[in-house]
Amino acid sequence: MIPYKTYTLEEALSKLQNYCSYQERCHQEVRRKLVSMRMIPEAIDQIIVALLDHNFLNEERFAKAYVRGKFRIKKWGRRRLTLELKKKEIGIFNINQAISQINELDYLEVFNDLSESRLSFIKESNKLKKRKKLADYLLYRGWESHLVYQRVNELVQ
Repeated sequence: MIPYKTYTLEEALSKLQNYCSYQERCHQEVRRKLVSMRMIPEAIDQIIVALLDHNFLNEERFAKAYVRGKFRIKKWGRRRLTLELKKKEIGIFNINQAISQINELDYLEVFNDLSESRLSFIKESNKLKKRKKLADYLLYRGWESHLVYQRVNELVQ
């Protein structure tokens, strides 16, 4: 049997400081990492408090970075962003703050570009099926249903 690596409190803290420095992390990710390192609950709490005190861990900063990245790169809508942040146990206040940083004009521009580009990929002659495929794609990406159906009706005539 292979023995498991054990960490002292200082080693684990150092490892988690590097982990949090590499990219923004939420509390849930840090807790999971510490559990995977086989740290005891008291040590986990101590390390998380130390990371918070030294500003390695900040949920507001994480939520804003997450929203910026997923919106810009994956082109997710507000509904999907909110859902994913809730899965990561981020508070509703931080979620709302992060989502509010998205400029409305940019939001609509990304939505319109995404819907047009996706429509060009859909090879379907039946208009109803084409509408359904486009709507399903946009809804899965987390765009609001009123925007989706309005845009689908504009694009597929």
